[in-house]
Amino acid sequence: MTAATTTITAPISKSGRVRPLDGMRQTFTMAWRSLVAVKHNPLELVDYSITPIMFVFLFTYVLGGQMAGSPEAYLKYALPGIIVQNTLFMTMYTAMALNTDLTKGVFDRLRSLPIARSAPLIGRITADLAKHVWALLLMIGLGLLLGFRITGGLDGFLLGTLLVVVFAAAVSWSAVLIGMLAGDAEKVQAFAFTIIFPITFTSSAFVMVDTMPGWLQAWSDVNPVTHLSDAFRGLLLGGPVAEPVVWSLVWAAGIALVFYPLAMRAYRAKT
Repeated sequence: MTAATTTITAPISKSGRVRPLDGMRQTFTMAWRSLVAVKHNPLELVDYSITPIMFVFLFTYVLGGQMAGSPEAYLKYALPGIIVQNTLFMTMYTAMALNTDLTKGVFDRLRSLPIARSAPLIGRITADLAKHVWALLLMIGLGLLLGFRITGGLDGFLLGTLLVVVFAAAVSWSAVLIGMLAGDAEKVQAFAFTIIFPITFTSSAFVMVDTMPGWLQAWSDVNPVTHLSDAFRGLLLGGPVAEPVVWSLVWAAGIALVFYPLAMRAYRAKT
């Protein structure tokens, strides 16, 4: 902590507020602090590396033959959805990390430093988004080894990755709110599975919507995970993407508009 705190101090304006450029620099320093912490906590790599690999193998080889006739055929459809699901689950790691820092008094120590009040929070989110990219690239790489092909070109891959990261950034604000309000990390995890698990499995992430009962299709058609999975799949494979991309961005904007002010209010109240 000492090494990190000595690098994020900065002059404060006469009004007592940290200047915007200094606040930005402090935010990136806090993000780097979070990333470097992985080196000292190798078990964190399990969540960001081993778990995504297990998702790909289990869905491909356990469900592939039943769902599409062969693992290779199912992988082509399901890999984008698996990545979307993993990304959404990983946003809850943000909630658990913030909750742990809060209960251990980390924010109390950071509050005594002459840094922007939001720097620790936005720094954590920024670092976690970098981890999302790592997991996404790992799953894409594994998919390529198993036979998945990106037929949408490099542009499609980059745009798809950006879309997933933007959506994850929006959902991260709901994770911040959960992390601030939950009593402990175990409650955060329980809430995450209660909400994210049914949302992802009632979408087009793993099965085609038209195979569902009519009443469930109605929900799946408006499910944000359906829009994001279809958009990411279309960008990777070169299919139609205009409508699902637009709806994914609309959902991301709506989620951010709702949860950002609530999360910041809870954050200021707690810190």
